[in-house]
Amino acid sequence: MAEAHQAVAFQFTVTPEGLDFHLSREAVKQLYLAGISSWKKRLVRAKNSFLTGVYPASPSSWMVVVMATAGSFYCQVDPSLGMIARIRHCLPESRLLSYESRTMVSAALFSTGVWLSAVLLFRQALKLLLSYHGWMFEPHGKMSRSTRIWVALMKVLSVRKPLLYSFQTSLPKLPVPPVEATITRYLESVRPLMDDEKYSKMEALAKEFKEKTAPRLQKYLILKSWWTTNYVSDWWEQYIYLHSRSPLMVNSNYYAMDFLYVTPSRIQAARAGNVVHAMLLYRRKLDRGEIPPMMALGIVPMCSYQSERMFNTTRIPGKEKDTLLHLVDSKHLAVYHKGRFYKVWLYYGGQVLRPRDLELQFQRILDDPSPPQPGEERLAALTAGERVPWAEARARFFSHGKNKVSLDTIERAAFFLTLDEEEHGYSPGQEGCMDAYAKSLLHGQCYDRWFDKSFTLVVYKNGKVGANAEHSWADAPIVGHLWEFTLATDKFQLGYTKEGHCLGEPDTLLAPPQRLQWDIPQECRAVIEGSYRLAKALADDVDFCCFQFSDFGKGLIKKCRTSPDAFIQLSLQLAHFRDKGRFCLTYEASMTRLFREGRTETVRSCTAESTAFVRSMVDARQTRAERQRLFKLAAEKHQHMYRMAMTGAGIDRHLFCLYVVSRYLGVQSPFLAQVLSEPWRLSTSQTPQQQLKLCDLSKYPDHVSTGGGFGPVADDGYGVSYIIAGENLITFHVSSKFSSSETDSKRFGRNIRQAMLDIAELFDKPVEKAGK
Repeated sequence: MAEAHQAVAFQFTVTPEGLDFHLSREAVKQLYLAGISSWKKRLVRAKNSFLTGVYPASPSSWMVVVMATAGSFYCQVDPSLGMIARIRHCLPESRLLSYESRTMVSAALFSTGVWLSAVLLFRQALKLLLSYHGWMFEPHGKMSRSTRIWVALMKVLSVRKPLLYSFQTSLPKLPVPPVEATITRYLESVRPLMDDEKYSKMEALAKEFKEKTAPRLQKYLILKSWWTTNYVSDWWEQYIYLHSRSPLMVNSNYYAMDFLYVTPSRIQAARAGNVVHAMLLYRRKLDRGEIPPMMALGIVPMCSYQSERMFNTTRIPGKEKDTLLHLVDSKHLAVYHKGRFYKVWLYYGGQVLRPRDLELQFQRILDDPSPPQPGEERLAALTAGERVPWAEARARFFSHGKNKVSLDTIERAAFFLTLDEEEHGYSPGQEGCMDAYAKSLLHGQCYDRWFDKSFTLVVYKNGKVGANAEHSWADAPIVGHLWEFTLATDKFQLGYTKEGHCLGEPDTLLAPPQRLQWDIPQECRAVIEGSYRLAKALADDVDFCCFQFSDFGKGLIKKCRTSPDAFIQLSLQLAHFRDKGRFCLTYEASMTRLFREGRTETVRSCTAESTAFVRSMVDARQTRAERQRLFKLAAEKHQHMYRMAMTGAGIDRHLFCLYVVSRYLGVQSPFLAQVLSEPWRLSTSQTPQQQLKLCDLSKYPDHVSTGGGFGPVADDGYGVSYIIAGENLITFHVSSKFSSSETDSKRFGRNIRQAMLDIAELFDKPVEKAGK
């Protein structure tokens, strides 16, 4: 039991002679080192907060201003026009400060004031420059004179290397669009989906709303935009995510996959050790603000606020709404394996455990023969079911005793790790392997993922990894950023031995992982079983098709002189029309991170132009030239709508906020009720690729990512996620429900593949099969 004693700083024994104290030197040493590490972290955070606060200036620029002022005084030139003398006059006289000393202090104070004024001026100039979005609407490869001047000024003001949050306070606020413009764009978006009669009714509702109800709602919304950082994001988080009472699993959470072709190590504990260590390295950089912000064109920063809650965050269930618990730090990991929960410390001596030490700890868990406690195996099914039963069970059965201690350990962990007993991944020639991989990451066994954690890391028996992420705290690109860093660091920096183990020698004196203890009564087990049955039915209903399209990629698409995203979106429209014989309201997620605390906006991809193109593709009488013309118009329209959404001129977030205001005021709006009740039967999203550029895909083509996906949004609709990986590969993740007679994910996947080929054929581009 020597390892266990290390966790206790001192012990005492009561004897007839008094108290007999026994100090553990090792434990005291570890406490001392942990304290030193904690203070170092605080100092680094304070330093980086200061550097972020004065960006684009720097402490060295303050020294320059002070020395320049002092030098001017030495040359008998007063740059302050008498201000330094006035400051000196206000300073109290003291024997400790001579006349010359008070003059130097006054000069330093004046210089500091000048420097701070310059910082504020530069930050306001930066905010003004970041409000310019004209560059986004210019033709590809062309740049106007005004944009060139803007680029030059941005480079001057951003010359110093920024930290993660350096630009946060300089980002502009998301503007509130005019109601008339939003309604006009909305009517334009639904016109191809409605017949003349339905459209006339919608026009009448829109006109009544615009003239009678909207002006009052808009005033309140503008007022909110003045006193909040972002007029959308807080309501979006609250009402779209935290107020939802339906299961998170399938309906809200999403997943990310491993490398497609490569598995760096097939030893489960070793892969878990490297990946967990890589994530902790990312967390350290995140805590210190040392991760560079995402930049468009290399000079336009994107908002980074969503990254703040990536680690140490859990969604806590409530009867009416959930809340997010976020801790500044967490020093342990919660692990699940074969129905058992463990606590693994991540630090020793104030330092992050090395990958080899983490491998040892995870191997100890894998080798543990102890069975689950009664009710423990399916406990996490509570997080997979509906929110109200989970909230009631949490308050009743987990608010005291050992259950509370164990639940706190999970909810206050850095993140959650599942050491899965299954094997998944891409296997050439094995049909359905990627579908099973996707379903496993999306819902697993319904009780082996903690769906409330910010993310659950899943490590399979064959060394493949994946993640399941909760959606309320951030959107997929944020998790994608972490995931790219993790996979690249695991493969190219940490590495493995020839046998597949983590590098280095393990410290066998480390205290083993702690089993969490539970006392789950029969009543609670009944609630767990009820949540499990509901979650199992939901999971079994998910129809998934994940496939690689390797006939061509963005290389050929760019030769067609269109954006890859527009090409794929038009392919999806053509595939959907062939699949169902009609068009539907289509959701494509766009980001608004050019604005402070921006999240997403909807691009309504089904437009009059796209429907005209699709109809031409199914009309044998249409010529190739006409189809090409209609394709160009549809692609240009899609790109324009995407840019409008990114620059704050979208449709759906504005209407959503107007609806929230109407509910607060008790105002009934038939128009808004109709708009928000329309189902998205085709929900799409592109997974960003190469956000960090840590891996050169031209040099390592086998290290392409598979991206990730999500469940269907509508019961009779499709969810489609895609990632454009490299020049010759696009991976699609298609989801739907078996219970719908209208959908079939594999059939839709075949239609997507054929639509991509048919559109490429329009431009006489020879398609060469990319072998893998």
